[in-house]
Amino acid sequence: MSTILFDKIVFGPVHSRRLGVSLGMNLLPTDGKLCSFNCIYCECGLNENRRTRSKLPTRAEVKEALIDKLSSMQAEGIAPDVITFAGNGEPTMHPEFAGIIDDTIETRNRFFPKAKIAVLSNSTMLHKEDVFLALNKIEDNILKLDSVSDSRIGQLNVPNSPSFTFDRLLEQLCRFNGNLIIQTMFLKGEVDGKSVANTTESEISGWLEALKQIKPKQVMIYTIDRETPVKNLKKVTKDELEAIADRARREGFEVTVSA
Repeated sequence: MSTILFDKIVFGPVHSRRLGVSLGMNLLPTDGKLCSFNCIYCECGLNENRRTRSKLPTRAEVKEALIDKLSSMQAEGIAPDVITFAGNGEPTMHPEFAGIIDDTIETRNRFFPKAKIAVLSNSTMLHKEDVFLALNKIEDNILKLDSVSDSRIGQLNVPNSPSFTFDRLLEQLCRFNGNLIIQTMFLKGEVDGKSVANTTESEISGWLEALKQIKPKQVMIYTIDRETPVKNLKKVTKDELEAIADRARREGFEVTVSA
């Protein structure tokens, strides 16, 4: 089983398929995973196998770690393209997320004002007004939309909350008035003898209709890149991803493909 966990608050920089030279930020415990989804393709593993026993880092600890890292990078002449919040689960679950974003903007402006700030989020905390407002302050507000079907979301993302539905998600995504990037994982395969493919015509056409309502400034589509905790999942080919991307481009969206 895949067990990629980050053991620091600040990690990297690493070269991201989608973001370039990315300095990672982990607001979650370093000894496990904390997430409101339990995605079957998650590189951190499944929630039940990665239970954490340590505390979340404090806002002050996050700021200090970022200052230390950016200071050393400045001394070495290495500039990040982006400071990316991801880590061992869902970053917006941190109770001080909004304040941490304010600190990060301030620190970024001090050391590398040209660097962007990105948050990779599963979109489950958008109902919290402080999270919504914080995400509106950054350059790359990257929000997950893997399916428009509640049953498929249940298969792929396995939300902790039974109240999480596509209709509620769509409503929250539309609140950004286009100030967001939609990220979608396309995959195939079976779980418990049932198909989990979100590449069917009904899935793709529904996804395109959702994009028309959300009006994102960019769309990122990708497929499995590493070992997955649930077996029998399959990559989508580059040609298939490009075909999906071309359909979105014909609707006027800027689309990037990572395969």
